[in-house]
Amino acid sequence: MDYQAAEAYILELLRANLPDTLYYHGIHHTLDVVQAAEQLAAAEGVSDDESLALLRTAACFHDAGFLGAYQGHEEMGCEIVREVLPDYGFQSDQIERICSMIMATKIPQSPDSHLAQILCDADLDYLGRDDFEPIADSLFRELKARNLIADLPAWNRVQVKFLENHHYWTASAIAWRQSEKQRHLDDLRGILESDN
Repeated sequence: MDYQAAEAYILELLRANLPDTLYYHGIHHTLDVVQAAEQLAAAEGVSDDESLALLRTAACFHDAGFLGAYQGHEEMGCEIVREVLPDYGFQSDQIERICSMIMATKIPQSPDSHLAQILCDADLDYLGRDDFEPIADSLFRELKARNLIADLPAWNRVQVKFLENHHYWTASAIAWRQSEKQRHLDDLRGILESDN
């Protein structure tokens, strides 16, 4: 499998065709998830070439469905994966493993393998980072552009509920991100209390 060529193909397609109003789910998010997945894989002891290639490919394609759909983009992403990856020498079992990882990122997350856990944690890595606020703001702007959220107070309530229900899956993500994520949650709860 030529995962590097497949990666180059999808990243160029995303750069050229993603809607401008994907303030959060743009190419920058995909690249961020690829980097986070690689860091987590190393920390989690994933070292075999095939697993790393499948994980990286899944990270590159995990939001490719936004090329055709907003709701249900994971399913659309798997359609793209099944259509594109055979041309790059991926076998059907490898393609299904990639699709399983992509589908695991659908909220609520449901990873059924270690690689899927890594991708899920990479996808929401920002929840426990110090750049949480500007990234969360980009998601707010994206949802507002689609009339999926009313205003900032509603967004803050959504974020509190989301952070309360979210958990990291890998020991590495828990160690690296959990305490900072809790701080963001506490800050948002404080904002909601002061609004009331």
